[in-house]
Amino acid sequence: MKLKILFFGIATDLVGALNSTENFADGISVFEFKNQMVENYPKLKNINSYAIAVNESYATDEQILYENDVVAVIPPVSGG
Repeated sequence: MKLKILFFGIATDLVGALNSTENFADGISVFEFKNQMVENYPKLKNINSYAIAVNESYATDEQILYENDVVAVIPPVSGG
């Protein structure tokens, strides 16, 4: 299945892109998606943790992804 992936913050620098469209196995969970992303983009290991949003809503690791979902990789944000 095809997913559109958006990268934010430091994730953009680590993967070298603002967005991507990639194929994944049908019915994968957010947890499985995160593991696949680290395989595809090993530099993502440099982020201790990051949030995932699916179709503009934060997702849990158990959430199932579906064809044409838009998945955002959101690293921790700090500021002052």
